Parts: sequence; C-alpha cells; structure tokens
Amino acid sequence: MNKDYYDTLGIARNASKEEVKKAFRNLAHKYHPDKKGGDEKKFKEVSEAYSVLSDDKKRSEYDAYGRVFSGGQNAGTDPFGGFYSQTGSSNWDFSNFTQGQGQGGFEFDLGDIFGDIFGGGNRETRTRRGTDVSIDIELSFAEAIFGVERRVLLRKAGICDHCSGSGAEPGSAMKTCPTCNGKGKIRETKRSFIGSFSSVHTCNECGGAGKVPEKRCVNCRGEGVLRQEKEVLIRVPAGIEDGEMIRLSGEGEAVARGVPGDLYVKIHVKSHPVFRKEGTNLVMDLSIKMSSALLGDEYSIGTLDGEIKVKIPEGITHGEILRVRGKGVPIDKSRRGDLLIHIKINFPNKLSREAKRLVEELKREGI
Repeated sequence: MNKDYYDTLGIARNASKEEVKKAFRNLAHKYHPDKKGGDEKKFKEVSEAYSVLSDDKKRSEYDAYGRVFSGGQNAGTDPFGGFYSQTGSSNWDFSNFTQGQGQGGFEFDLGDIFGDIFGGGNRETRTRRGTDVSIDIELSFAEAIFGVERRVLLRKAGICDHCSGSGAEPGSAMKTCPTCNGKGKIRETKRSFIGSFSSVHTCNECGGAGKVPEKRCVNCRGEGVLRQEKEVLIRVPAGIEDGEMIRLSGEGEAVARGVPGDLYVKIHVKSHPVFRKEGTNLVMDLSIKMSSALLGDEYSIGTLDGEIKVKIPEGITHGEILRVRGKGVPIDKSRRGDLLIHIKINFPNKLSREAKRLVEELKREGI
C-alpha cells in the first residue's frame, strides 16, 4: 500500500518547501527516540516523508506515481540508508544527514533541525563578556528617601593600564596568531552518539583578534586584564525600596578583547523608629492628649527635613489623618509626596476627682 507522505507530515499537497520543513521540524522534535516520550517508528515515518517531499525531483515522482525511483533506492523501503542504523541500543549515525550529502538526499542542516534538542548545531561567534559582580549596601531611611551617592572600593579584573588591554608591551609589534593562523576562530569536529559535528569557536590564544603580541605586557603577562582595586560611584535614586537592585552597566569584571560584565547592587534600607514609606508619602503616628483633641492644640514634630509645628484642630477624632504637603518622598526636582500624620488620642487610665467632675458635667451636656 502506498504511503501518504503529506498526511504523515500533516500538510496540504500544495505545501511550500518551507511548510514541509517546518512540519518536519515540529514532528522530528516531538518523536525523536532520544527524547523522553519519543516514538522511533513515527520518527522514521516523518523522516522518510521529509526525504521525499523536500526534494523537488522525488516529490514530482511521488506526486505522479505514488513512489520514488530516483536516488538509488525506493522511498518507503529503507529511507535511512546512510544516516540511520540501530544495533540493539540507540546508535544513530547522522554523519551524512546534512546539506543533501546523504544517500537519501536530505537537504537540511542537522544543527538547524535538532539544535534545540541536543544543544548542538552551528552557533554564531559571540562577543566575549566579563563576569557580573554583585554587592550589597545598607542605607539609612533618610538616604533611601532622598537618594545618596556612595563610593565603594571593589577588587576585580580590570583593563591593564600599562598595555590598555592589548596584552602587548607598549611598542611591541603584533604577529599572526600561530594557533588559528590569523583567522580568530578554530573549527573542531567531534563525534557523538548521533554522528559527527563541526563547531567553530573563538580562538583562546588571540581572543578572536587573529594576532598576538611578539612581546607580552610585563604587568598582565599578555592577558590584557589584571585584578586591581577600583573605586565605583553608585548613585542611589530617591525613594528606592528595600531589596531593590541597581545595575551599573560595564562595572563588572573586565575581559580581554571583550566587554566587561555588569555590577549589581542590592539595596538594604534600615527601618525608621517614626516614619514608614507608602508610595510617595511618608506616614507617622502622633499621640495627643484628650484635651488637645477636644480644644485643639499645636505640636512640634521632627521630620526628615527638620522640626515643624502641626496645628491640631479642635474636635479631632481618634484615627483621623492630618496631611502636611510637600514633606514626603521626592518625585522629581520640583515635586514631593506628603507627610501623613495618623492621630492617636491618649485616654487617661485614671482621673482625679476634679477631672471626673468635669467629665460628668460634659456628659450631662451631652458631650
């Protein structure tokens, strides 16, 4: 019985080559026998279908006659010649399974199709990057509210001042790297359980530059970097929260012929005995006497800006909030949040005879 390769891949008969490849990619990832939950039989079926439908000549023969005559073998008998074999355990040989070079005429790149299964495949050479550094700093409540500048001394890898990071002794000429012959890259071929893979990586000797110094820097011994102490300025913005992180780009560990990592600063804010932060506002509790609540009064309170006087209106109630505008957290250069004062009325535990008499008179008056 002839096999329906279009149905196997789940595509229409007029599907484009890109649609054929996309369908195979998804199904190959799903059924690959070396993946958990894979299905070897279905994997062979979708691979067989792809070997035919991805080839214009074979696809034309299949559409006309329901089978393929070209390629030295008939599709549907053994499409895995040249790239698949199994002897007891999984032993996949994909050495010819790239760029149409296999006996089955497969026209796709194994690294492209299976790269995200095994982490292989060709990868573009990436710029070298230094390691990130993380530190913690502690701020007072006022420093966190208004912002502050801190200078910290870090010991980390930095660009060598003597050679400016080149690794060469000043005045020394550069020569072609003997390891990569000036290419800056090295190609390596490795064999694995699914065949041979070629990979290209940056030359460790020259760091991708293709040249090395004839005479290495006496300070960094040709590395271009060395461990040294550096003072870093940290600008903490106003209103920062406890536990927030500040990222300083390029202030991490340096790396020769690459970009430095970043510095991450975690902020720890000390609590305040009086104030707490709620958004852009500062909040505090103020305990007042019962007489102040009944008759009104004026209290002096210390704020983060200094001492201010707060007028207690006559007849204020317990839990009421007084708002002092512009004494909260800075929003920008011209605006600030407010100071919110929660009123707590202190009721006496014991009253003198005279106080009781006065309260009883108030009671008789309905107060």
